[in-house]
Amino acid sequence: MDRSPTFDLARRVAVVTGGARGIGEAVCRRFANSGAVVAILDIDGPAAQRLQAEIAASGGASEAHRCDVADFERLQSVLEGLYRRHGAMDILINNAAISHIGTAESTTEADFDEIYRVNVKGVFNGMKAALPYMRQRGSGSIINLASVVSDQAVPERFAYSMSKGAVSAMTRSVAVDYLRDAIRCNCIAPARIHTPFVDGYLRRHYPGREAEMFEQLSRAQPVGRMGTPEEVAALVHYLASDAAGFITGATLPLDGGFLTLNP
Repeated sequence: MDRSPTFDLARRVAVVTGGARGIGEAVCRRFANSGAVVAILDIDGPAAQRLQAEIAASGGASEAHRCDVADFERLQSVLEGLYRRHGAMDILINNAAISHIGTAESTTEADFDEIYRVNVKGVFNGMKAALPYMRQRGSGSIINLASVVSDQAVPERFAYSMSKGAVSAMTRSVAVDYLRDAIRCNCIAPARIHTPFVDGYLRRHYPGREAEMFEQLSRAQPVGRMGTPEEVAALVHYLASDAAGFITGATLPLDGGFLTLNP
C-alpha cells in the first residue's frame, strides 16, 4: 500500500477568509491549482468575484462570497450552502484580519473592539461554523494566521498583538478538543509580508517616500527582505495537505529569522 504523503488537494473543499487579496489571494490561487474547490470569502465582494473569474479562466473551481467574518449568521449561512452543494468541508483558512498601530494609552476603546471583532471573533466564528461539518466527515484541517507578535512584542502594536496571541491560543485549544475527530488545527506566525496592506500603509504615512521606507522596512527583516504571499501560501498548502498529517496544535513561524534574533 502506498502511504507516501501527498500535497494533492483534488476534490477537497477549502474556505479562505480574506481571500480576495494578499496572502488570502495567494492561498486561493495555489489551492485551485492543486485541484481544490475554493470558497473565496471577503468583505470586498467585487474583489472576490474578480479572483473567482481569474481562477475559472485558468481552469480552477471556486466560489466568491461577500462575507464579514465577524457576522456569524452570514458566515454560517455561506458555509452551510457550501457544504450542501459539495458535501464536504475539508479545509478552513482563517486569514481575514485588520491591523492597528498604537500603545495601550493611544488605543481607543473603539479601536480595541474593532480589532477584537475581526481578528479574534472572526477566527472563532470561522471555526465554530466549520467544525460541525468537519466532525460529520471525520476529518479536517484548520489553519489560522497569527503573527510573530504572538510571541515577541514590537513597539506600538498593543491591540494587534493581543488579537494574534488569542489566535495562537485558540489554535492550541481546538487542536486538543478535536483530536478524536481527526481534525487538525495549526497556526502560522508570519513576520512582515509584502501585501497591498504594506503598500497602502506606506502611501498613507510616508507620501513621496514610499520606495525609501519600503527598503528600510525590508532591510529590518533579518534575511534582508519581506516575505511574499506566495511563501505563506506554500506553508498553508503543506499544513492543509496529508503531508502534514502528524502536525496539530503547532504555531509555525515564517519570519525570515525574526524570532531567532529576537528570542
